[in-house]
Amino acid sequence: MSTIRWGILATGWIAATFTGDLKLLPDAEVVAVGSRTVESARAFADRHGIPRAHGSWAELAADPDVDVVYVANTQNAHYDAVLTCLNAGKAVLCEKAFTLNRVQAAKLVDLARERGLFLMEAMWTRCVPGVRKIVELVEDGAIGPVSAVHADFGILASVGPEHRLRDPAQGGGALLDLGVYPISFAHLLLGDPAEVRAWARLTPEGVDENTGMVLGYDSGAVAVLSCGITAATPVTATISGPLGRIEVPGPFFRPDTFVLHRPEAEPETFHVPYEGSGMLHEAAEAMRCLREGLLESPLVPWQTTLDVMGVMDEVRAQVGVRFPGE
Repeated sequence: MSTIRWGILATGWIAATFTGDLKLLPDAEVVAVGSRTVESARAFADRHGIPRAHGSWAELAADPDVDVVYVANTQNAHYDAVLTCLNAGKAVLCEKAFTLNRVQAAKLVDLARERGLFLMEAMWTRCVPGVRKIVELVEDGAIGPVSAVHADFGILASVGPEHRLRDPAQGGGALLDLGVYPISFAHLLLGDPAEVRAWARLTPEGVDENTGMVLGYDSGAVAVLSCGITAATPVTATISGPLGRIEVPGPFFRPDTFVLHRPEAEPETFHVPYEGSGMLHEAAEAMRCLREGLLESPLVPWQTTLDVMGVMDEVRAQVGVRFPGE
């Protein structure tokens, strides 16, 4: 597989950003795009120089020249889109939140395992060089055992009730769109929590608009996390241990710099740039896995995706958010 041929499922801004990053990888080629309408697919294909446009997900999944599909539609549609691709025998890189809940995620993982197909959540944070360097420092004992993680992701979204961020039918609310980042960041450093506590203010539509979470771990560590659509927060993170702390400026989910603080030592700044928008690193990881015949990425393993979806399920249960059909 000297060149990996990509299909893009959906035509929104994140699909456009990912497609742009793929052009920076010499061994990647975007050969097709699929949408719910051929008009939308054709317009996207024309803008990005893509040879073929398909007017349905099924047509894209059936394209014999596509090696892997990047799923970039809204999270309420991820399950059906990934299911369509896996049933057609296609490898998949799917945007986060991976699905609406853990049950859906587990069904897709089981199907990928059964069909022997590569499947990966597009959690680019775990693939960008800066975060990989942070993990390396922590694993090497730079701050000692992690005792606390603090992270936030809040935006000011002045949108009406019809917008996807406020629509329960589209998996709306801050948690799945934004909270998935601090939860995933904490999981990267501390694993699956033993206990979850959450509070949120809900919109009139019944989705969370301002949410706080405290995760407790068997090691004694804690993660204090927040997400919201009512105010723009710093979107920073701090990792603390007995020997020091690592401060990650915003946006913490794709840092190109961070600072290591240790007692009686000058702060040490690390500059770790990423290429493009940062999304090419998850694409490169997916392509590496495909070439090596792996079904899941060691950087974003299936269990991690299931754990994070499980935490978000528990948060929603505690704050009273349910999506249609659950």
